[in-house]
Amino acid sequence: MSEENKASKIDNKPEETVENPQLKETKKTAESTPVSQDQEEVQENELTTESIDVIQNAKTDDSDDDDFIEEDTDEEDDADPADLDAALNEDSEDESTAERHSIPKKEYETLSKEDLIKELKNLLSNHKVQAIKEHVTEIRAAFIAKFEEEQEEAKEKFLEDGGNIIDFRYYSPLKKEFNSLYFEYRDKRNHYYQNLRKDLNANLETRNALIEELKELKNELGGEESINATFDKFKDIQDRWRNSGNIPRDRYNLVWNNYHHHIENFYDFLHLNREFRDKDFKENLDKKLKLIEQAEELAQESDVNRAFKELQMLHKIWKEEVGPVSREYREEIWEKFSAATHNIHESRQEYFKNIDKVYEQNLEEKEKVIAAIEKIAANPATSHNGWQKQMKEVNALRENFFKIGKVPRKANEPTWKSFKQATREFNHNKNGFYKNQKKEQYENLQKKMELVQIAEDNKDNEDVKVTIDLMKRIQSDWKKIGHVPRKDSDKVWKRFKKACNHFFDRLHAEKKEVLEEEKGNLEEKVALLDKVKTIELTGKHEDDLKTIKELIKEWKDTGRVPHSKKSIEQDFNKVLDGLFKKLDLTRKESELIKYDNRVAAMADEDNNQALNKERYFITKKIDEVKAEINQLENNLGFFQHVPDDNPMVKEVHKNIAEHKKTLEIWKAKLKKLKSLY
Repeated sequence: MSEENKASKIDNKPEETVENPQLKETKKTAESTPVSQDQEEVQENELTTESIDVIQNAKTDDSDDDDFIEEDTDEEDDADPADLDAALNEDSEDESTAERHSIPKKEYETLSKEDLIKELKNLLSNHKVQAIKEHVTEIRAAFIAKFEEEQEEAKEKFLEDGGNIIDFRYYSPLKKEFNSLYFEYRDKRNHYYQNLRKDLNANLETRNALIEELKELKNELGGEESINATFDKFKDIQDRWRNSGNIPRDRYNLVWNNYHHHIENFYDFLHLNREFRDKDFKENLDKKLKLIEQAEELAQESDVNRAFKELQMLHKIWKEEVGPVSREYREEIWEKFSAATHNIHESRQEYFKNIDKVYEQNLEEKEKVIAAIEKIAANPATSHNGWQKQMKEVNALRENFFKIGKVPRKANEPTWKSFKQATREFNHNKNGFYKNQKKEQYENLQKKMELVQIAEDNKDNEDVKVTIDLMKRIQSDWKKIGHVPRKDSDKVWKRFKKACNHFFDRLHAEKKEVLEEEKGNLEEKVALLDKVKTIELTGKHEDDLKTIKELIKEWKDTGRVPHSKKSIEQDFNKVLDGLFKKLDLTRKESELIKYDNRVAAMADEDNNQALNKERYFITKKIDEVKAEINQLENNLGFFQHVPDDNPMVKEVHKNIAEHKKTLEIWKAKLKKLKSLY
């Protein structure tokens, strides 16, 4: 079995219930006696005990292969599972388990070997070792898969080049680094479980001592101490019991039954003072009713796994933290609690049935992916472009294979082998094709050298516009040419890149100079704008008009400003509009004077694109105004019998006149524009 499949195996079956022999004996005794707290707790234990065998020792002397750390065997997994603390004690939902479920899992199969190592380092540095086994197992499986695929490709190439298989060696620094991290993980894991066993045994001793204290209390009830003081000691023992921690699971039921046996004895000795016992029974009843209410709410929880985990905690509280209740209520409240428990267990069973269906669907999807890769491998391409297309298709299929999800355990290894065989066959065909492509690669090299020569010959060309187009074209051609011999690839690329970068660096430097010049122009125009705002007209029309035209020429001669500051042109035109009004110029005259400035600016920039765009804009405006005039004149036809002094008719004539004036202005602008061509 491959490491990848061992690592990804899971057991989807819900854990079955097993019954401790001590509990069986207790139930036999209870059959001939009234229902007791012991019997109640035995019934409870039948519903909540998980099917994990008692494990007392974990392996610590793991051996590793020189080339790669061996996968943990099934026997070792049984002896040292990630949930060993659940197998060693009854509390399977401790902080470590909660943390395990809170650590997000990534799509490890899609990560590179470097990223997988990074993820493993992060887990070891930031999380408890007992909480990360599932993550480490999946990371390791993904790393091994990538390493073996890389090793297999290297082996094929070695053999194709005439090498002898007995001489093949493959070394990867990343593999050594990963092995070192995995050793560190296993050392930490073993150390954790060794300490855990020590703590469990110490807690066992504490609980046994508490039972001995409990035994002595009945002697104190008949002594000189008051019943209040004795009852306080009893409560203190219960508190310390609840806080005494987990113990080895194989001793749990025996110790717990012993403890509750003496609890019952103590209550029997209290029968002379029912006040204390009844008060305690009432408090316990209230607590257990709340637990029943919480269990019934959990039965409605959509997340069945979360509900099951929280149910285990409720059972622990029921057993460990809440004492017995009055006999008249015991059977009734236990039946309610059992009913809620039963519903959650049924939901969990149904969940796992559905999971199995999902895994079967995943298997079907993965088989389709494998069939698609096999089909591509059976029809190899005959050209470089064809192979590039097939490589993209296979890579997409591979990514899809890893994203699909888990399959049934029995199908895991066969599916993985079929997938590897299909991809290996494709890679073999691909490598065989490119082995015969040396002639084509040398032709590609010659083509690229020609492009290098073009780039070097034009890197100092002063015709910027032409050279920009040329550089873009040869860069595009470069991408289309294809592979060149590996030994020449870097060298020819560096020459080409250097020539292209030289041109564009020079272009950027020139643009920077232009930008600085435009900033200077902006400062001059700001000062000129302030000057125009404060100008005083003499009242002589010709002289004032001449002054304004000189200001417009000075503005135009100042040059371009940064594109982000183009709005200063509008500010200047607004000031001119105010001056034109003072001169009493016609609308057409003022518009054409301002337009002279705009047209001159476009001509100075030698921007044919801008001129063509302006010409198209004006032509469109002329057509729009003509259409408006025609529409208005047509509308007059509906008013043939209406007097000309009618307000509506007068308004239409007024609009026609305004549109004709506007038309004359647009035509005059078009005439000025045409004079530049």
